[in-house]
Amino acid sequence: MSIQPIRLFGDPVLVTPAAPVVDFDKELRTLVADLTDTMLEAPGAGLAAPQIGVGLRVFVWDVDEALGHLINPTLDLSAELQDGEEGCLSFPALSYETPRAFRAVAKGFNMYGEPITVEGTELLARCLQHETDHLDGIVFIDRLSADDRKLAMKEIRESEWFSSAQSIGLNPTIKVSPHNIFGKGV
Repeated sequence: MSIQPIRLFGDPVLVTPAAPVVDFDKELRTLVADLTDTMLEAPGAGLAAPQIGVGLRVFVWDVDEALGHLINPTLDLSAELQDGEEGCLSFPALSYETPRAFRAVAKGFNMYGEPITVEGTELLARCLQHETDHLDGIVFIDRLSADDRKLAMKEIRESEWFSSAQSIGLNPTIKVSPHNIFGKGV
């Protein structure tokens, strides 16, 4: 298929909730292939459709040498938490300790419309949560404490990639996550 440009922070598609997939057709299979090719080329642990400008509830992952995809996901999260470095292809060279559930069970569909369940701990759980957040219009810095978010925004404003994005009219939207952020953030 083809490698697509990755949208950077400031692009409105990244903070807009994605629409559910209703047609499990050839175009959807092409989207999954494009997401996979783009993620592997980047390289990254996951990539959601909004990150390539497509407002559909689809993401792919590459964790522990296992490739996968999920469409229209729902998550069931453990109460046990993990802290760990988290970054994002839409925020080049930026990473912060980000609280996440230690275990995640994601239910959704494969590209043929068949129901699937994916269970993961540690990195896979983090990836499932991160990519599902993208589908809800949430970016990882929305999960940071207020102090860390201020530091992240300072780092973003000083970055070369952000200056380039602003020059073409992309401006950031910061919001409070509507989801459980485990007592962190505002």
